[in-house]
Amino acid sequence: MNRKFDIVQSRCVPLPIENIDTDQIIPARFLKATSREGFGENLFRDWRFDADNNPIADFPLNNPAYSGCVLVAGKNFGCGSSREHAAWAIADYGFRVVISSFFADIHKNNELNNFVLPVVVTQDFLTELFDTIDADPLAEVKVDLPGQTLTNLVTGRSESFDINPYKKQCLMEGLDDIGYLLAHKGDIEAWESKNR
Repeated sequence: MNRKFDIVQSRCVPLPIENIDTDQIIPARFLKATSREGFGENLFRDWRFDADNNPIADFPLNNPAYSGCVLVAGKNFGCGSSREHAAWAIADYGFRVVISSFFADIHKNNELNNFVLPVVVTQDFLTELFDTIDADPLAEVKVDLPGQTLTNLVTGRSESFDINPYKKQCLMEGLDDIGYLLAHKGDIEAWESKNR
């Protein structure tokens, strides 16, 4: 899952539902595994499949018109329990970016820790993005992490987004917290040697 992040240009999968909680992202009955792999197949499980395990045709992830590594979701994404498995499922499914007008804080950090970029935009921009995708499922966005901008490539409209500088560096270098420390091992050892 540790992949360097720079600029992503992609089609989008729209999920215009507010208050999507982590139990909808990955239902509790799938939390038994301890490795991060395999959670993607159960992403939004209760919305994607009926009781007989048949795909629900009108759910966006089952609609062949939508594809790409960008999920566009309604306000207050990732609320509810703090399960990191929700971020595991999003990443394992193949999403690299989630766009919303608001994220629950713990879930937002879990996404960052799993190399998924949560992009917060204004509600107006989010509404325009949903309208654009509805009009043309082939519409693309450009997510520029170095420049911290998101652009709707159909309308040309851009917005800037905030990100913690440390998390930005980790994403751009493809490093988790341990990898970041190991990358600076020489500096740490030199400081320790100097400051004994």
